Amino acid sequence: MRDGRCPGHGGSRFGLLLVLAVWTAWLVPAAAQQLGLPQSAILTISSERMFAESAFGRRVAREIDSQSAVLAAENRRIEVELTAEEKDLTDRRPGMAPDAFRALADAFDTKVQDIRRRQDAKARALVQFQEDEQVRFLQAARPVLVELMRESGAGAILERSSVFLSANAIDITELAITRLDEVLGEAPPTGDN
Repeated sequence: MRDGRCPGHGGSRFGLLLVLAVWTAWLVPAAAQQLGLPQSAILTISSERMFAESAFGRRVAREIDSQSAVLAAENRRIEVELTAEEKDLTDRRPGMAPDAFRALADAFDTKVQDIRRRQDAKARALVQFQEDEQVRFLQAARPVLVELMRESGAGAILERSSVFLSANAIDITELAITRLDEVLGEAPPTGDN
């Protein structure tokens, strides 16, 4: 191969590189198929299912369920307290001057509105927590999905619910969940490490 030609092929080094490139391109799909990856230019995924069924998503659901239960118990306790306070105020009304009663009733109404605002803010914070965790999950999932795309030779991953018709074989949701559980577990690494 002193003259830059491949023995037996009569071609240049470029020819050898071309043969290697074609051979390598053939091996990548074969390796991807052995890993259970579909070979398609387009893959589909259910991001909602990917989140909900991943270890990360299940942890978020448990936290939200736990915090929701605490909030519901707190709301029931507050309701009992406010009902008792309102009954006490109603029972005291006949013996009070109208101006004195009005002042107490207004103070009670203000208290109820303040409590309602605080409890509503706690409920909104739970919704915001879930949204923030979903964004955090998708950001951490991106490299894993890019790797799946690369391994399968795909050029795009589409949201399954947005696709009119597709073969189930190109859906990588289950595989993505498995990979994400291996890489992320219940939470992606923080930037502190």
